Amino acid sequence: MADTKPYVLNSREVQRATLEWLGKRGVTTRHIAELVHYLQAPYFPDLTLEECEQHVLAVLGKREVQNAVLTGIQLDILAEEGKLMPPLQDMVKHDEALYGIDEVLALSIVNVYGSIGFTNFGYIDKQKPGILVKLNDKSDGETHTFLDDIVGAIASAAASRMAHRKQEEKENGNGLPSD
Repeated sequence: MADTKPYVLNSREVQRATLEWLGKRGVTTRHIAELVHYLQAPYFPDLTLEECEQHVLAVLGKREVQNAVLTGIQLDILAEEGKLMPPLQDMVKHDEALYGIDEVLALSIVNVYGSIGFTNFGYIDKQKPGILVKLNDKSDGETHTFLDDIVGAIASAAASRMAHRKQEEKENGNGLPSD
């Protein structure tokens, strides 16, 4: 007998799963906060990792970000297990240079906080600081073709969110964002 209950997605469950799967793949919100700090400390010398992590959590609270994280991690795991169809299996497993879908998925995250995210993403994708070094290491047998770009995109979006909020604080003159 077919299930007749209507489909209802539990947003808290999606958020919990997103954080859980990031952790299972070796990425914490602190790792991502360190990337945000790397991007923003030159502009905000008093910036703390705690403040960066608050922005990371805000970005991870967005459904479109959660969707990208879960989709990318699933594709990486399927590639690790050899379960993608050829030639996609080899392209994802080996992070083929001309396979740009991993960046396209990451750009859906970058878009959440405006065009400044593109600049941040391009920079961090080239520099590969912090956790991105580990995620780009192909010698450990893990596949992070999607996750490395997703983590960079989350950090870029969080840095963009922070830049927008800091500008708003400055314009308001009271040190407090309007929302």
